[in-house]
Parts: sequence; C-alpha cells; structure tokens
Amino acid sequence: MKTSRATVVTLFALPLMALAGTPPAAQKASAQKPAEKPAVQAECPHPHEAAAGEKPHENWTLTRGEALKGAPPVTLAELLAKPQTHDGQTVRVEGQVRKACQKKGCWMELASSDKGAGVRVTFKNYGFFVPVDAAGSAARVEGVVKVSELSEDMAKHYEAEGAIVPRGSDGKPREVQLVASGVELRR
Repeated sequence: MKTSRATVVTLFALPLMALAGTPPAAQKASAQKPAEKPAVQAECPHPHEAAAGEKPHENWTLTRGEALKGAPPVTLAELLAKPQTHDGQTVRVEGQVRKACQKKGCWMELASSDKGAGVRVTFKNYGFFVPVDAAGSAARVEGVVKVSELSEDMAKHYEAEGAIVPRGSDGKPREVQLVASGVELRR
C-alpha cells in the first residue's frame, strides 16, 4: 500500500511542480551565478544582442537607420578608385551587397564583382543591422567614408565571416569603409 500511495503522490506532485516553475532555491542560485557569454561572443568583437528577426524575401524594400537625406552621390567604382578623395565625407553610394555578417548582420560589403575590393559598410554606433541573408540585394547607403588599416586579428575575423579583405603592397590589410547612418535594401 505504501508503494501505491507513493505512486499516487508522485503522479499528482510532478505536474504541480512543473506548473510552479523553478523552485525558489534554484532561482536564488541562478541569480548568484554570472551569466555565461555565448561562445560566439567570445570570438567576435561586436556585441551580440538579439537580431531584429526580419528575414527578407523576394520583392521587398527594407530600410534601416535614419532616412536618406540626399548626400552627394558617389559611384562605387569612383569610391574604390579614389578613396582618399572622399575620406571623412558623407556620401551616398549604391551597389550590390556581396556579403553580410553571418552572425548578426552588423556589416555588409558592397562590390561590383565576386572578387576584388569592395566597400565594407558598418552601421553608426551599431544602432541597426541588416538581415544576415542580405547578400544579393541592391543597396543605397548614406554615411561617412573612412579609409582604414585593419589589425591582423580584425582582418582574420572578417575573412572568417566570408569577407574579402584587400591587402596593400606591403601585405597589410586595408579597406574602404562606410559608416552608414541610413540604409535601403531592395530585392
């Protein structure tokens, strides 16, 4: 009889415990432990909050950041050929998204072909992101041009995410960047 009473108590107690949630002792213990960083964050220099969750599909227009304000247009070819001329200036560039950050969408690369240099677009103060599958989209971007020499670690990080990082004749990684205040993507 003791066995059947224990079985009956167990059958009623388990569902009640599940409905009650985490026991207070476990809540207190988990509150005292510092949250562990995800493995991705340990190897990636940018923050990892939850992404916007929007996934583009065909025939869409997606805007991020500030509305485009009519900055002077510069062609992608001109920007890549003479980046020093535009360094520090706010411009508008249109082009094809060749790659986008596959972890969060915190950068994208505009280029006219699959090989060779492109313009890395990051987003002002990491204030917005693009979908991780934005590659292939047409982009219109306004932002400040920056000609930058990258550290080897940052170059390797970008390359691990699928980016093409150009190197100067001295072998140092250099790239043209655009810190975007606003982005429009179209498919």
